[in-house]
Amino acid sequence: MWKKIKTWIKKIVPQKTDFDDKQVVFRTNEEHLARLIIMKLEDEGIKVFYINKKDSSYNNFGQIELYVERDHVVRAKYIIDKSYE
Repeated sequence: MWKKIKTWIKKIVPQKTDFDDKQVVFRTNEEHLARLIIMKLEDEGIKVFYINKKDSSYNNFGQIELYVERDHVVRAKYIIDKSYE
């Protein structure tokens, strides 16, 4: 019986999520800075996925996280570091 339940759960619950292939490359609490970094990365052909974890009531707590595909992490971090020079 447990084997059937485990098999049923595996069919329902996805084994792979959208975030398995992505990694955080940048975090900030300033939205304008996140937008600038997104534009720079997209100009270089890197697709960026971002999550705004800021509190909607106060906008003082939380951060904005930028994610890219694992294949583009090194290149994205290089572009981000280069933009701060």
